[in-house]
Formats: sequence, structure tokens, C-alpha cells
Amino acid sequence: MTTTTTIDQSADLNVSPLLEVSPLGMHWETMDPFLFCAHHNDAYPKGNEAMGPDASLAGRAIGQDFSVKDGWSMYHGTRVPGFPQHPHRGFETITVVRKGFIDHSDSMGASARFGEGDLQWMTAGRGIVHSEMFPIRRQDQDNPLELFQIWLNLPARSKMVESYFSMFWQNQIPDATVKDTDGREITVVSYCGALPDTAKSNHRPPAPPPDSWAADEANKVVVWTIKMAPGAVWTLPATDPKCNRKLFFFRGSSLEAAGQTVPANSGMILKPDADIELRNGDEEAEFLLLEGIPIGEPVAQYGPFVMNTEPEIQQAFADYRKTQFGGWPWPSDDPAHSRDTERFARHADGRVEEGSD
Repeated sequence: MTTTTTIDQSADLNVSPLLEVSPLGMHWETMDPFLFCAHHNDAYPKGNEAMGPDASLAGRAIGQDFSVKDGWSMYHGTRVPGFPQHPHRGFETITVVRKGFIDHSDSMGASARFGEGDLQWMTAGRGIVHSEMFPIRRQDQDNPLELFQIWLNLPARSKMVESYFSMFWQNQIPDATVKDTDGREITVVSYCGALPDTAKSNHRPPAPPPDSWAADEANKVVVWTIKMAPGAVWTLPATDPKCNRKLFFFRGSSLEAAGQTVPANSGMILKPDADIELRNGDEEAEFLLLEGIPIGEPVAQYGPFVMNTEPEIQQAFADYRKTQFGGWPWPSDDPAHSRDTERFARHADGRVEEGSD
């Protein structure tokens, strides 16, 4: 049973900046301009010759395995875990890989291997087909995978733009570490949105894709992870009062946020124009912060398509049946690169980037 707590604002003339607390599952409920966030945290074992798990697949619904049996899932993969080719239209995916690797292929002819701190930002726009496979590369040790995939909506004017993807390598993503009054560390990693005022405040993340809602700094889109040492105290600074702001407490044991006790694995809706004091418990804790000015338009969603109206959803299905959004240029639905391929990105125009640490 899941319970959402709405903080009682009437009991105190000083309105609490912690508006709501709810439990987290695999798919986290977000707020406009975001659509949802998936947190994949799989303890994959050693790999086999095909870069699948060197373990029995008995008892799993292969092709539809979200069981977390033995600490991991195959998802829609049959030999390599992950998500074989599938279409999208009308929104963006922001994929942060904290551990492990993703092999990307798409209908534009682009491909990539990224991970270990990298970020891929993909604008689906008018339509793209892509696959996201999780190669289990190491055969001599376990292969943990942890990633966030965040769906960011597009406004109506941008839903039919050309598809686009960017790679942000780990060394391009700024982080800042500060200490509280007792010397305990807090580290903020910025995937989108300027970092707090620190010695690294001039380090900005790479620009989002050009048609993204986040491309306009006036929309105040923020995607940060925050790591706090045991017992650390830090204040999340206020932002624009028009923003939606949600903080996800996904690792740790206990927390006080704005004076309220918050259980582990909770999502918190925060008053945007208030400073929020966070007091960590006795274990290291981590958070994901998502905030931004809402788009404020109707949302019609069916599976991989996100538009503004039901007729537009029906048109998306019709277009996909007719065009396959450009077709699938790869020899299989679930392509994976060779085991020894290092991090790279090959764009649709043939340009090749090498991953950087």
C-alpha cells in the first residue's frame, strides 16, 4: 500500500515549504514540464559471451521482464537486457547513466555507447525509433547498472520538430562540492541548470538541444543530483515562484526537510520560492532534483507518444504505421556494440565523438 502525505498548512501561520511527500517506485511521478522519471538500479551478474547475464533466465517473462528477480531485470530484452527498437513522438528523453553502459541505435542512423556518468539528451520531436540496450561487458565481475531516464515534455509548437540527440560526456558535466559548518561534504552535479554560487559557479552544463523547453533559460529547467555525507546539513536555495519543484530522496536512511521527518525513498513537492534546509541522517544520502516553469498545456499520452489532443495521438499511430518514422536501418531490433568498444557517439550526419572522462 502506498501513502501520499499532504503537509497540513493550516496548523501554522508559517506555511511549510514541504507541500507533499509520497513513496517512490521504479517510475516516479513528476510535475510539468516533466512527464515521469524511471530509476533503473540493476545488480547484473557477470556477463556471458553474448553480453547477457551469465545466469539462468528461468522464471522470467522474457520480453517483458520487470521482475527485479535476484536484483535485476531483462526488461524487453531477450539476450541483452534493455529496450529493443520502439518509437517516440512529442517529448524528450534525458538519460543519465551513473553506473554501467547503454548501447543506443536509432532510425536516423545514429548510434552510441555511453555510461559511467554520461548523459544523452534526445528530442523525439516528430518521430524517432531507437533502442537502448544494457550490455553486460565484464565476464570476470558483476556489472551494476544505475540510470535515470527523465521524460521532459515539449510545447505544442515544438512537438513536430526534427529529431535530435546530444551526448554530454562525464567531463562536460559540472559538479561542485561544498562543506557545511562541521566540514561534512555536499556534492551537486548539474545536468541542466546553473550550479549554486560556489567556486565552480562559472562551470555550466552543455546547452540542451535547440528545441528543448530547457533551451530557454527563462524556463528555469533544473536536473541535479545531490549527495550528502552522513549528518550533513545543506540549504537548497529558493527558485522562481512560478516553478514546479520536486526532490526525490532515493538513497539514504533518514532526512529532515524543512523541519519535517521524511522517510527514505520519498518524493517531495517543495514550495519553489523558499529555501529548504536538508538535514541528512546517519548514512550517505542522494537526491534527484527536477524543477522548471510548467508548459501549462493539455497532455495526451498513449505509451510512447505524448501530444496535446487525442486526435494527435491517433495521427501519431497512423504516421508510425505508414512511415516507421524513417525505418530501422540496423540488422536486429536490439543491436549491441562489441564488448571492447569504448564510449562513443556517431551522429546522423556521420560525425563521431569519443567519450571523455
